[in-house]
Amino acid sequence: MRHQSDHLPAGRSRAVQLDSFGGPEVLDVREIPAPQAGPGPVRVRVTAAGLNPMDWIMTADADTAARFGLSLPAGFGTDYAGVVDQVGAEVTGFTPGDRVFGGALSRAVADFVVIDPAGAAAANEAHHTPEGVDDRTAATLSIAGRTASAALAAVAPGPSDTVLIGGAGGGVGVFAVQLARIAGARVIGTGSAASSKFLRELGADPVTYGDGLADRVRTLAPGGVTAAIDLHGTETLHAARELGVPDSRICTIATKVDGVPAANGANAAPGSLEEIARLIAAGRLRVPIAASFPVEQIHRATELQAGRHVHGKIVIDL
Repeated sequence: MRHQSDHLPAGRSRAVQLDSFGGPEVLDVREIPAPQAGPGPVRVRVTAAGLNPMDWIMTADADTAARFGLSLPAGFGTDYAGVVDQVGAEVTGFTPGDRVFGGALSRAVADFVVIDPAGAAAANEAHHTPEGVDDRTAATLSIAGRTASAALAAVAPGPSDTVLIGGAGGGVGVFAVQLARIAGARVIGTGSAASSKFLRELGADPVTYGDGLADRVRTLAPGGVTAAIDLHGTETLHAARELGVPDSRICTIATKVDGVPAANGANAAPGSLEEIARLIAAGRLRVPIAASFPVEQIHRATELQAGRHVHGKIVIDL
């Protein structure tokens, strides 16, 4: 497969970088020296990079960036998929030509990423991509898949549960809904009126967010709601409390509330990402790709993702 950067001089590559913190307007596609693997890491030729809210949130201002250990100039994007093309002399378990996916914190939207497969950091990792999982799909898994897995583990849904999921049509929501359904639970998912068909296709009973949410949920689930996951703010959390769900069975990811478990991708159990990939390969879980863009359209792609109204994932092709 020809790579879109094959026309560049030897030893050169493209990467999205920024010299100041801010919105999509600060992102720039640049020609840079191609990174080299060295003895311990592997180099991956990236074919696709998935976007997440985390990408633009942590590069929006200097204080937030510092909490993630970022400084200028910085790269952009974390989720990637591609093919190993260099393997350090000390590396085991990977060979050139292996298809891989994973996370490369704020540097994934680039022709190449260098990864330390022996490292423990979730944002510096490579996993073998199973047969049956294409690169665009694999490039969406690291952040959203881990976050959904951690949130599901916090409330532990089962066949006797009805789970209310707020923000069910978003990047994390598409995983959370399906994982809860695989666990046997009934899912009620919040979204806009326009998202109803999409949520039904994921396996959720749709309910519109906004004032009166708890009353609408009561109508859908007269037998009650037993667990809730709020993937956006606190509206679903407050509705769940109004419906009698105990705090111990409510989980948030975007905010912290005293007494309520909070989850993020760093909390995910070991092996959770590989399990999600296996479910996709087996046809039991699907990842809706809302849109894909060439890297040259990074501004347009990031603006669309930051609007938070996309149903599914946005991917950059490299």
